[in-house]
Amino acid sequence: MNQYYTPQAIWGRELRHYRKAASLTQAQLATKIFCSESLISSIETGQAPARPEFAKDADEALDTGGALSRTLDWRKGAPAYPAWFVDWIPVEDGAVQLRVFEIDLVHGLLQTPDYARALLGGDEAAVEARLLRQSILTREDPPPPALYCVLDESALRRNVGGAKVMYEQLQHLLLLGDRDNINIQIVPSRAHRGLRGPFAVATSEDGSEVAHAENAFGGAVSTRPEDLATVVTSWEAIRTEALPADMSKELIRRIVEELWTT
Repeated sequence: MNQYYTPQAIWGRELRHYRKAASLTQAQLATKIFCSESLISSIETGQAPARPEFAKDADEALDTGGALSRTLDWRKGAPAYPAWFVDWIPVEDGAVQLRVFEIDLVHGLLQTPDYARALLGGDEAAVEARLLRQSILTREDPPPPALYCVLDESALRRNVGGAKVMYEQLQHLLLLGDRDNINIQIVPSRAHRGLRGPFAVATSEDGSEVAHAENAFGGAVSTRPEDLATVVTSWEAIRTEALPADMSKELIRRIVEELWTT
């Protein structure tokens, strides 16, 4: 999907339309609704999602009659994704680089259909949506993002769908690791401490970053500098503990032989 035509980007252009109609600069609108000018810019260009609270405040500041809140309902048009994940899809789609960390499961962009099916309880619409996400890694225009993925060793040992599914999933990881735009590293389970949960950082072409973090209640997308700093610091710490790519492949092969070869 061309990022210019994503629902998020289209909504951002509507925000810009109403702001200009009110003869306000980005800085002036930011002052009115108590946010940063950079956030206004990121939302207007489709690089960051707008939250319902932001839309409500913008409606009031720009006297839109509630138009921005109503048109934010596009977020409800993706039933195959959890509501808390919808905002991340266009961010992931428009990224030139993705840094992701998973603890207990193989990351969604790297899952086989059967692995995803086992996780999603056979929900074929959700499986199809997950596989569609993966197409960003093989697209030609725009070029695919560079994906740097660190998986906790426990993701390789956690039985999802049975031995056959796990065997095929780990073999799939080995094949993906041979692609120029994909780097997969494994961090031994004992090597890290105090992690809050899985997370991802997307970098767009202009260098701006968006973070996505998951927890027991779902997840959230953020462009706040303090959130980005926390996630990037965690990423750097985890990456230093991860095995190099070649050693990670050897560990994957060893676990395949130990656990999933029947």
